[in-house]
Amino acid sequence: MSGEAEFLSAYDTVLRQWPVRIESVDVPTPYGTTRVHVSGPENGTPLLLLPGGGATSAVWFANIGALTATHRVYAPDLIGDIGRSVHDGAPLRGADDLTAWLDTLFDELHLDGAQVCGHSYGAWIALHHALRAPRRIGRLALLDPTNCFAGMRPGYLARALPMLLRPTGERVRAFHRWETGGTPEHPAWQAFLDSTAGARRSKVVAARRPKPADLRACAVPVLVILAGRSRAHDVPRVAARVRGLMPTASVDVLPEASHHSLPTERPAELNRLLAQFLA
Repeated sequence: MSGEAEFLSAYDTVLRQWPVRIESVDVPTPYGTTRVHVSGPENGTPLLLLPGGGATSAVWFANIGALTATHRVYAPDLIGDIGRSVHDGAPLRGADDLTAWLDTLFDELHLDGAQVCGHSYGAWIALHHALRAPRRIGRLALLDPTNCFAGMRPGYLARALPMLLRPTGERVRAFHRWETGGTPEHPAWQAFLDSTAGARRSKVVAARRPKPADLRACAVPVLVILAGRSRAHDVPRVAARVRGLMPTASVDVLPEASHHSLPTERPAELNRLLAQFLA
């Protein structure tokens, strides 16, 4: 089995862990075809979930049951990243292209007024979209957002670089073990992480931080949930920057969570905070 085939098999295995029915659709965009997994009641409030880089939509397996109790959830694989979205259209050069990509998803899926939740790189995309098209978004939840309010730790980037340049299953495993402090509780998720080393990759857009003036002007209600043990960035600094630049935003810190384990490990408190904010 090729690396890509093994990855897609592991991806499908995790999707089968979702405790809800999934309808998978392919949405055409100028940048390529986007795979979107749709779950939840048809009359539920629309909620768009944007995963972290390299995690794909499969990452929401521990959250989707709680979120679909009240929401119609749309979980795409990010264009330009690994997963079942196919980046075979226009190049991705920056935040403007990713915002245009999201605009197409909003148009095609009729998502105006939807609530949006993003993790890590997905939070960065979600925040840029909210700053550029605030009327399209009802509420915005950012999970340990990277390069949104502060830069990333040099030590984190140095640890990640070998895995990104020459990915192997062992390098992926070692990096996640270092950042999270352990191994995933779910064997299917561990197998998925290992398999990402063989996934077909495209170019991920360089993440430039939003301008402070744009953050101060943000009119969308925002919740920021930070991972207390995140090694990706300085958590107290990020919290202080959020409170200084977006004083109306709510900020919560989950002290036992790490950056990469935030959506998947012991998710009860995260799910509670999201349900409360998005209600």
